[in-house]
Amino acid sequence: MDPRTPCLIGIAQRTIREQPGPEPLDLWEEVARAAAADARLPVERLGSIQVVYTDSWQYDSPVGRLAERLGATPRHRAYSKVSGTAPQLLIGAAAAAIAAGELESALVVGAEALATRRAYRMAGEHVPWSHPAVPKPPYGWERPPHPAALAHGLFLPAHTYPIMETARRASLGVGVEEEMRERGRMMAPMTEVAAANPYAWRRTARTPDELVNGDRFVGWPYTRNTVAVLEVDQAAAVVLASSRLADRLGVPQEGRVYLRGWAYAEDTWEVAARPRLGSSPAIAAAAEGAFKRSGLGLGDMDALDLYSCFAIALRQACDAIGLDPLDRRGLTVTGGLPYAGGPASDYVLHSTATMAGLLRAQSGHGLVSGVGMHLTKHTYAVWSSDPGGRLGSAAPVFVSEEVPLVGACEGVGVVAGYTVAHGRDGAAERGVLVVEVAGGRAYAVVEEGELLIDAEGRELVGQEVRVRSDGKVNVATW
Repeated sequence: MDPRTPCLIGIAQRTIREQPGPEPLDLWEEVARAAAADARLPVERLGSIQVVYTDSWQYDSPVGRLAERLGATPRHRAYSKVSGTAPQLLIGAAAAAIAAGELESALVVGAEALATRRAYRMAGEHVPWSHPAVPKPPYGWERPPHPAALAHGLFLPAHTYPIMETARRASLGVGVEEEMRERGRMMAPMTEVAAANPYAWRRTARTPDELVNGDRFVGWPYTRNTVAVLEVDQAAAVVLASSRLADRLGVPQEGRVYLRGWAYAEDTWEVAARPRLGSSPAIAAAAEGAFKRSGLGLGDMDALDLYSCFAIALRQACDAIGLDPLDRRGLTVTGGLPYAGGPASDYVLHSTATMAGLLRAQSGHGLVSGVGMHLTKHTYAVWSSDPGGRLGSAAPVFVSEEVPLVGACEGVGVVAGYTVAHGRDGAAERGVLVVEVAGGRAYAVVEEGELLIDAEGRELVGQEVRVRSDGKVNVATW
């Protein structure tokens, strides 16, 4: 084996169940030290410290403050942008640098304390956390929402993902009630995995009916029980090293897990501009790239963790890679983002750490996927107890073509996908549509209460609607 072959040798996770809890910097330090101890590597010897963007608090120097806490002087430092793919991008970059002989070791760490932020907010208090960035920097996304999406109040994933769900449902000829039943059957086994996971946020097994009928809607047809739980206090870290360093540290072979191959791909950024709202050619490309580089296939995988912020993410993944949603291996090793916890951009660190622990305990191969933005960005990574394959890179292997977006429009259109946004009191507030119009697609809102009831009671995709505009916002009626 090439002595520069990278391997994952340290893992750590932490879940804080009593709020208010520690700030993100404290959590970073705790899991960083735990992962380094698991790797038998003194923290001050870390060659790279990479931190996943935290939504909870903007520090003046996130990586610098952590390095200071650890007493480390890494030659390489990185702080990611906002994205559920960020952990794998950092891991992939670290592995590539180790394989090239540029680094001997790297820490990738992330944490969120959004449950604690909520506790302080509910108490009417400000969070007493350290080293705030002054002035506060812009939010860490790679690009802001499209002006047309913002004008129509469409920027939350809880609203964009249901639009893609309804589009897929209609394209397959699946009824509204049937989609909900299938969603419950697909996600109920995930709650059982979470119930057995000591780091999971929600550790209660649920029936399919409880998941789809037992709570309020968020963005119809999704209930709160079937979407990612964001307000959690969770942290995770992994340590990668060259095989040469792992040898020097005395890490046994069974303590090493290898990144056999990974790939990254993008769909069209704007949801309404995607040629097919209900499917993702980029997922297929990313998965194909990861499997090809690993020298393995889906049938070789002993365990899977598909990114599960919303059911459509799971369904598009299963469609793209040819996986039965009820596959005996299950769709997650953690319980998924709705049950194990969805700590903003950080979840893939948890799924990777859990997968690594599983592959240490029982040799084999595992697949871990990540999703960023509005089902826009995709990572697929094959991990194994056996070395081999080719690492891959972050260069997108696929970017799909776009349907033109139309701003203000008047006339007749056809619904391509839709959702009904609900408030915290459970009441329907407004509908948001993607509409096929002359020249492309447009966004439109539905304001009339009777129409919102109608939209939730039948299939609206394919419905002809009348669209009028005030110059900024399109309003649909039928």
